[in-house]
Amino acid sequence: MTDVQTNADAAASAAHQPMGFAEFVLTIAAVMALNPLAMDMMLPALPNIGAAFAVADGNHLQAVLALFLTGFGAGQLIMGPLADRFGRRPILIGGLTLYAIASVLAIVAPSFGALLLARAVQGFATSATRVIATSIVRDCYAGRRMAGVMSLTIMIFIAVPVLAPSFGQLVMLATQWRGIFIILLAYGLLVLAWSAARMPETLPPSRRKSLAIGQVLGAYRQTITNRQTLGYALAAGGVQGTLFAFVFASQQVFTGIYGLGHYFPLAFALCAMGVACAGFFNARVVGRLGMRVMSHGALVGFVAISSVMLGAELLHTLPLWLFLALSTCMMFAFGLTFANFTALAMEPQGHIAGTASSFYGSITTLLGICVGAVIGQSYDGTLMPFAVGFFICALAALGVVAVAEKGRLFQPHHHAAS
Repeated sequence: MTDVQTNADAAASAAHQPMGFAEFVLTIAAVMALNPLAMDMMLPALPNIGAAFAVADGNHLQAVLALFLTGFGAGQLIMGPLADRFGRRPILIGGLTLYAIASVLAIVAPSFGALLLARAVQGFATSATRVIATSIVRDCYAGRRMAGVMSLTIMIFIAVPVLAPSFGQLVMLATQWRGIFIILLAYGLLVLAWSAARMPETLPPSRRKSLAIGQVLGAYRQTITNRQTLGYALAAGGVQGTLFAFVFASQQVFTGIYGLGHYFPLAFALCAMGVACAGFFNARVVGRLGMRVMSHGALVGFVAISSVMLGAELLHTLPLWLFLALSTCMMFAFGLTFANFTALAMEPQGHIAGTASSFYGSITTLLGICVGAVIGQSYDGTLMPFAVGFFICALAALGVVAVAEKGRLFQPHHHAAS
């Protein structure tokens, strides 16, 4: 390790004191995990929610997930400028408080419409966790070191979507669907208490931005006109759409097509393990190969895997074991692309990390919701909408990255440490 790297790591460590590195990564992971926990614990409860509110169409029940993500995506456009103006801590604590209130509203919801409203507010509140967590990491780290920290964080918090459906199923065995919101409320309060006690402010007053409309719009203009940031945001949104589609319709696929019944959380967990393995692998290797080599290679792999799935479905030869294998491989490719796309998009935006993080998070989430909803709502009892949608998304993302990089795929930019 060079003296420059040693000094940079020491400066980063000082920025998140009193936390050491391990506690910092764990805390960021816990904050980021609030969103996937609130998403994936709901999967086993969807049939019960439908029965409770007389919603018969399984595709309509996907709104419980989609509106949550819509609030999450839209909220990030607001949270970013607020975080750049007032600092990271107050926005994080405010968002966690709003999340707790929305969880209470969901627990007492008297109708399906009221539940959907509470879910949208929940999603809006968790947008603060995404923006602040990414901004804090960018405040403290840059380049490949940032990608490594993001990978470690993703590796830890991905255990949540791996385990959340099974945990939700256990809650459903002991109580009704409202019990899931009680668990989500308890976790939110725990994260709120820990963040209030330990999370430092990583944005000094000298680096804070004005909320004047002209300056906010100027920051967004800087973000959206940066070729690297915009290109990787669009590509990440397309890839994330495949993940959302998988989550939206996974309960219908595993129970309707493959007849797994209450065992579907186990199949979901197996697929999600691909993302966890990707996080571990990326954290170990990205420092040597760079973010571009890792993410571009994974994206090419994503195209290849999705083409195999499409071919198998066209030939009507997609048994459960093959679908699980291909889905797990695609989740592995997704994990490699998304962590590195995030770091690459944020790399040129250190001076406006909050605004850039909010723009990146918002565009990837909202684009992902649109793509995922189209694929999910196209579910017709077969895997054809999945296979076609995944292939098109992967191919489109590869094309966008090629344009963003001016055709120079797999080439590290040494001046950017990427």
